[in-house]
This record gives sequence, C-alpha cells and structure tokens, in this order.
Amino acid sequence: MSTLSTHVLDTSVGRPAQGIEVTLETVAGEGIGSGVTDADGRVGSIGPSRLSPGDYRLRFASGAYFEASGVDGFYPEVVIVFTVSDGEEHYHVPVLLNPYGYSTYRGS
Repeated sequence: MSTLSTHVLDTSVGRPAQGIEVTLETVAGEGIGSGVTDADGRVGSIGPSRLSPGDYRLRFASGAYFEASGVDGFYPEVVIVFTVSDGEEHYHVPVLLNPYGYSTYRGS
C-alpha cells in the first residue's frame, strides 16, 4: 500500500467525483505516480510504497471532469502542494470540488 491516497467529492451534485485523473509529482515536476478516481471518488494508492520527507504536488484534472459532465468549470486543474514530514506515515489528501471552487485538508 502506498503512503498516499485521495478522495474527491463533487459538492455541486453531492456525489463522489468519478473519473478524475490524479498525478503525483515532485515539486520539480517529475511524475512519480498516478491514478483515476473510482466510483467512490477515491484513489486508494498513489505513488511508491514510501514517500521520502519533502514537498510533493498532486494534480487533479478537474477541467476534463467537468467538461465530460457538460459543465463549464473555472479551474482546468487543481494543484495541491503538500509536505511529507514522516515517510512512515500515511497521507490522505481529500478534495471537495465544484465548478467554481475547491477546498482540501489533511485527512486520515
């Protein structure tokens, strides 16, 4: 199991956001993992089984998701930069998404 997972909920329709491409990168832009949200809006494992301490970036293809739904969105992608302080811990990065905004937090 990876030390990183995510969950995306589309708050504009009150459902999980299925089919969003998610990419994990170093802050230098090197891709180190990817996945697509499932029917529950989750990617249960992204990237290597252990992330070294440092900063990372998650990219969510929100524009393509809304376009596929016939919705005009404002953000073509959502990019979240976060810090791994302990490579032995699990990190969960949920996103609450709608066509004109988003929020995130460190989950469990």
